[in-house]
Amino acid sequence: MTGTPEIHGSVAPGFEPVREAFAANFERDLDPLNAMLAGPGKCETGAAVAVFYRGQKVVDLWGGLADRRTGRPYTEDTLQLVFSTTKGVTAICANLLAHRGLLDLDAKVADYWPEFAKAGKADIPVRWLLCHRAGLPWVDVEMTIEDALDWDTVIEALEQQQPVWEPGTQHGYHATTFGWLVGEVVRRVSGKGVGQFVQDELAGPLGLDLWIGLPEKLHRRVAPLEVVELPTDPAMAAMVDQFIGPETNLGKALYAPGGAWSEHKFASFNLPEVWKAEIPAANCITNARSLAKLYAACVGEVQGPGGAIRLFTDEWIDKAIERQTEGVDHIIMGLDLQYGLGFNLPNEILKLGGHRSFGHYGAGGSVGFADPDYELGFGYVMNKMYLGLTGDPRTASLIDATYEALASSP
Repeated sequence: MTGTPEIHGSVAPGFEPVREAFAANFERDLDPLNAMLAGPGKCETGAAVAVFYRGQKVVDLWGGLADRRTGRPYTEDTLQLVFSTTKGVTAICANLLAHRGLLDLDAKVADYWPEFAKAGKADIPVRWLLCHRAGLPWVDVEMTIEDALDWDTVIEALEQQQPVWEPGTQHGYHATTFGWLVGEVVRRVSGKGVGQFVQDELAGPLGLDLWIGLPEKLHRRVAPLEVVELPTDPAMAAMVDQFIGPETNLGKALYAPGGAWSEHKFASFNLPEVWKAEIPAANCITNARSLAKLYAACVGEVQGPGGAIRLFTDEWIDKAIERQTEGVDHIIMGLDLQYGLGFNLPNEILKLGGHRSFGHYGAGGSVGFADPDYELGFGYVMNKMYLGLTGDPRTASLIDATYEALASSP
C-alpha cells in the first residue's frame, strides 16, 4: 500500500485538527534516524488515536496496516502491545487500592510482602516502588525469557536482590522490574494477579479492550510490532551500544530481569507466549480507545456497561501527580525525568498535556494520559516503533492538535 492510507473512525465537531495531524503522520518520514522500513510516501504500518473529553468520546481514529506482511488492515478491533504505557495501567491499579484505603503507600513493602525484606530492603516504602526510587532496576542473576515469563521465578529473584543504590537517595527508571514489584504488592493486597485485577476493576466495569496477559483466542487481533532497526554500521553500532548496550545501566534495566530480553530485544514482544504472560511494566495489549477512556475515568465520569464510573476523587489526583522525585534519572542517560505515584509527569523533554497531566509513554511511541483540568483522556498506539522512550514527532503533533481543538471548544 502506497501513499496516505484511508483514515477510519470519527471526530466530534471542532476536533478535525486531530484527524489532520493523524493523516499527516502517515505522509512524512518524521525521523531519518529511525530508517523507515517503507521509505517516505509509503504506508506499511498502522496506528490509532482516541480522545475522551468531559466523559464523551470526541476522537476515535485508526488507519494503515496491522500487518504489512499479510496486508491485514488496521481496524476498529485491532489490538496493540504498548510496552511501558503498561506502567500507567499498573500504577492505576496500585493507586486504586490506596484510594480505597487498602494500601498504605508509606507503609513498608515488607508489611505486605514479608519476603521482600531480604538483602537490605526491609525499610523500603511502597511509594518508592511507584516512583522508581527503590534501587531495583534489574536483578544480577542471569535469566532466560522462560524465566521472565514465570511470575514466581522473577519475584523470588527480586526478593534476593540487593539494591544497586541506597534506596530513596535517587531515582532511576525501573524499565521492567517496576511491573513485578508493584504487581506483587497489588497481588498481596488484593489477592489477585495484576491481569485479573485489571479485568475485574478496570476493563470489565469500563468496557475496555485492555489486558495484561492476553487470552489466546484474541491473539489474531494483535498488530505485530515493527521494531526499531538498530544501526549495523560499526561506528554507529558502537555509539548505540554506549547508551543501551547490555552492560549499561539503561541496557540492564531494559533487558531485565537478568538480561532475559537481551537476545531478541523488542522483537521478543512479538512472541505469543509473551502476550499471554503477565509483565505489568511492558506487555499490556489494548487500543487507543481503551487507553483514552481509562485515563478519562481517572479524572471524570465516563459511561461503563453498568453506568457512570469515576475512579479517583480530585483530592486523590492531587496526590497522584505530586512530584516524588528530583534531579536527573539515574538510568535513562541522566535525563530530567520526574515521576508521580507511578506516572510520568510533563516537563520540557516529556510532552503530555497541560501542566497537571499524568500518564505514561511506551517504548517506540505509544502513550496514554489524563489532564484533570480538561477532564481529558488521551490514547495513541502504533505498530511502527521509533527510537526513544518519551514519545516522538507523531505523538507531539497529535497532542498539539488536541489542545488546539480544546482551545476553541466552549
